[in-house]
Amino acid sequence: MAKPYWQGVFPAATTQFRKDLSLDLDATAKHLEALIASGVSGLIMCGSLGENQTLSPEEKRQVVERAVKVAAGRIPVLSGVAEMSTNLACQYVRDCEKLGAAGFMVMPAMVYKGDVRETENHFRKVAAATGLPWMLYNNPVGYTIDVTPEQFARLADVKNLVAIKESSANTRRITELRIEVGDRYSLFVGVDDLILESSILGIDGWVAGSGIAFPTENQRFWNLTREGRWDEARKLYAWFYPLLKLDTHVKFVQYIKLAVQEAGLGSEWVREPRLPLVGEERERVLAIIRRGIANRPKLS
Repeated sequence: MAKPYWQGVFPAATTQFRKDLSLDLDATAKHLEALIASGVSGLIMCGSLGENQTLSPEEKRQVVERAVKVAAGRIPVLSGVAEMSTNLACQYVRDCEKLGAAGFMVMPAMVYKGDVRETENHFRKVAAATGLPWMLYNNPVGYTIDVTPEQFARLADVKNLVAIKESSANTRRITELRIEVGDRYSLFVGVDDLILESSILGIDGWVAGSGIAFPTENQRFWNLTREGRWDEARKLYAWFYPLLKLDTHVKFVQYIKLAVQEAGLGSEWVREPRLPLVGEERERVLAIIRRGIANRPKLS
């Protein structure tokens, strides 16, 4: 079997803000250094967790440029592509290519929910705008558009489409994709609390969310699955599971940023319309995070 184009942990990084909600590139860079030090295989900037849609066009490009400088060629830096139109998405990938990005994670065009023909046209046009490799982000739960295994078979002629981020929350899809397209794509999973089951079924990578607050433990868990050390993986997963579920709520950005803050790796500030957590909800999420920190496993 050919080696996957991309593999390993590619965390979806947050975009850090100051309390006044201005862009904090230094804090973002500090967190990226911690992620790189943990042993991740790549970085994904300006995804959903990176609050792509709240950033101005210039800010997105600043974030990507800074991440490329931080990575300094050690690992690839990808950018999420979540523009409102196909034309804007094409312009964005061209600009990021000039900034030194190594590839992209492309979402369907935002707001308008295209049909099958329109969705495939969007992805093909964006692919043609860059020579860089890219990952298609399939998240029908969040974006309502479902790219099926049959569609991935049709898209197989797009040479620079090298990976799938499968976030349908249906682990059957992993087997269905393997049957339909074999090893044509690197197969990543983006639903944190399905990572153990997904690893057993056979994946190449993980677009991690909650684990950015606990990068050492996140990377250890991934390594255990690669080595087939399932008893150890299950034990670590039992500790990790309540934290991983923070990624599967509509307020996952607030939840994960609060975890990042509690772990000392950044701040919880989010841009409106999101607001920081308050009241009972904040206390409930903090209890999960603090319990996880208090019971953090000692890794040898």
